[in-house]
Amino acid sequence: MTDEPPTTAQEACFEAGVKFGSLYHQFAGTPVSPESAASLASAIEESIENQPACRDVTVDIREEVLAEACETDHGYVEFTGRFADVEVTIVHDGVEVIARMAMDDGYPLMRVESVDET
Repeated sequence: MTDEPPTTAQEACFEAGVKFGSLYHQFAGTPVSPESAASLASAIEESIENQPACRDVTVDIREEVLAEACETDHGYVEFTGRFADVEVTIVHDGVEVIARMAMDDGYPLMRVESVDET
């Protein structure tokens, strides 16, 4: 532990984590089908973009994976990270952070891709 306050870049990365935590836990379990996927993606984007320091959110539904999973008697599944690739752009006190969620060895891994302090 240190007595030093967090840097602006660290605060911006923290904000990215908050956005992904909110995104994932707010929408995981939402019923989704190929027909409703685009509207769910828009709802996720618009919801998360409302949060402080969030400049942009892009949700790309993995349509083939979703369609295959929906080949059930019900025609829909619960939304999880395996059905979407997500990019979040945070701008906090002049620092831009780009973070992404994508599948990595069967797990929806969230990571910071870049930090620009210019």
